[in-house]
Amino acid sequence: MKSKFYVTAFLLLLFAEFVYSQNWQEIKSVEEVCSAYPEVMEKMLGQFNLDYPGLEKVKTSLEAGELVDACTQLLQHYENSKNALHLRTEQPVESDKKEAVADSVLKNVFVIQNVKGELPVDEDGHRDWYYKGPNNDSEWAWLSNRHSQINHVFDVYLETGNPKYAQFIDLFLRDFIIKSMPYPAQRSITSVWRGLEVSFRAKVWSRIFYGLLNNNHLTPATRLLILSSLPDHAHYNRNFHGGNNWLTMEISALATVAANFPEYRNAEEWLSYSVEAMTESMKDQVYPDGVQTELTSHYHNVSLTNFEQFKDICDSANRELPPFFNQTLEKMYYYISHAARPDGYRILNNDGDRGSDRELILKGAAIYNKPEWEYIATNGGSGVKPADGPSWFFPWAGHLISRSGYDKDAHWSFFDIGPWGSGHQHNDKLHVSIAAFGRDLLVDAGRFAYTGEVAEKYRPYAKGSQSHNVLLIDGRGQGPGPTHAEEPVSKRHWLITEEYDLAWNSFDSFDSLVGKCTHTRRLFYARGDLWVVVDEIETDLPRNIEALWHWHPQCKVAANGINVTTQNERGNLLIIPVGEQDWEVSFVKGQEDPEMQGWYSEEYNKYEPNTASVYSTHIKSDSKFIWVLFPSENIAEGVIAEIINETPKEIKIRVATKENDEWVVSVPLSK
Repeated sequence: MKSKFYVTAFLLLLFAEFVYSQNWQEIKSVEEVCSAYPEVMEKMLGQFNLDYPGLEKVKTSLEAGELVDACTQLLQHYENSKNALHLRTEQPVESDKKEAVADSVLKNVFVIQNVKGELPVDEDGHRDWYYKGPNNDSEWAWLSNRHSQINHVFDVYLETGNPKYAQFIDLFLRDFIIKSMPYPAQRSITSVWRGLEVSFRAKVWSRIFYGLLNNNHLTPATRLLILSSLPDHAHYNRNFHGGNNWLTMEISALATVAANFPEYRNAEEWLSYSVEAMTESMKDQVYPDGVQTELTSHYHNVSLTNFEQFKDICDSANRELPPFFNQTLEKMYYYISHAARPDGYRILNNDGDRGSDRELILKGAAIYNKPEWEYIATNGGSGVKPADGPSWFFPWAGHLISRSGYDKDAHWSFFDIGPWGSGHQHNDKLHVSIAAFGRDLLVDAGRFAYTGEVAEKYRPYAKGSQSHNVLLIDGRGQGPGPTHAEEPVSKRHWLITEEYDLAWNSFDSFDSLVGKCTHTRRLFYARGDLWVVVDEIETDLPRNIEALWHWHPQCKVAANGINVTTQNERGNLLIIPVGEQDWEVSFVKGQEDPEMQGWYSEEYNKYEPNTASVYSTHIKSDSKFIWVLFPSENIAEGVIAEIINETPKEIKIRVATKENDEWVVSVPLSK
């Protein structure tokens, strides 16, 4: 009889586990979640400081062995607490209004970095959280686990009051948390337990937990599961966080949990560690000129946003930060406000997307009372004209931003003479980008993708010199450079005056190149008129040289002899090689064989052909190449350029049009 009883009990236990594993969707009440996952709930309660004010009844019930009552009392505590008041929101009036994107999410159709995919559902009813999307892209799986999709659904629920959206969030979270058990408590790069995804979820869940605190559609079971999993998320970000912009995201998430859920027994330590780690990271991660060390405007903004979120968290928790923290945030805003193109879009450099910074700049202008930033961002529509500018040089980043003014049609260029970068680097030192008359003209190719089919095809091209406006030596592009600047670029390398801008630097580490070769490039901008690029080659061997100029895909490009010009209705650029060099010019667009050339990626996973003008020549020894880059609103015809004097100290160039307009510019050469 005794053995039969044990067998029966064992079968009942297996049956219970089977029922709950197959019907996890029905676990909604405190009683049901405690019955299904008693060890999880007990572990959760152990994560709390039960001596925290307001948790007295939780402690009493737990000591009495009343797990269900302890969990019930915990939920009542949060309903009555004053935590995270900034996350609490008035519940919407119920309606049947809908929103298309949210409705797609409800069908498990997610759009991740411009790629649409439907998350499969396994036999147990759980979504496949490891699904890599239609392109077999790990990035797709990672980003789908950040839960931005339910963040959007939550916003739509607050706007519409349609209960189906809140009910979906409830089931979605229950699905994920149950399926993600057990927490591995080790560094991971899996789709579910990688640090960035952990950090994003902690922020989204905090917002949903408090935003639906008094909403019956977020069930007690789901609330408790959130409270059981957040300490695991905090533990991961506390112990396994990365560096650079990863650290800013992960540590700001750790601080988010600590500040919004101070009842956790480790909350105070988490917050103290966050302050120490974040302040030290800011010192290491941001140069004195305010530029994030990865030297990509995209990830500069990622770090800025997370540093700012961290400051807000500390302010709400009455945790004081050192003065330099806010000073550095101001410098980071200064950089984006002064580096943006006249249309408000950021630099496209290294691993980044072509996105607008206008609203972010205006936000910074309001926070720091900088009407001159507002003036730049609004093309002089409001604010106060800057006393300096309109060009700026950031000496630690090595970025020269040249402008003719602040209007929407102003000339703009970006010239990179700084270090390689601490992450997300492209081999593109001495690259030049140009915009004028509201149009991108010479461009960086962008980042394409990191993993998956798109990356397999285009990633080497994106990172390589061949996708940038630089020189190839014997077909070889640049190798890696120094990741960090040990000191700012010397003042002898740059000069900004009222009439012109000048910067120069050299590079000598070409990938697998035989012999020695150094490329020195000077960029001279005659304000409001034109650019001159001077390329000098010092070499110990004869070389084949390719000068690359990549155009925005919307540019119509044609050759007139060895001159290359755009033929746009408005906003044009003419490239004139000046001097005796014998050039051959070819256009390459959308080429895959024998090598990739002529491709452009505005955003991650988006790509299209663009035209690359390839100038080819052979040199026997040291050589100098001079390029006049002449911008015009309409197509410029009959423009000539010639060297009228050259000394070791300068080159004097005359540029004239058939309308008898004439410019004479002197480009300094001395080092």
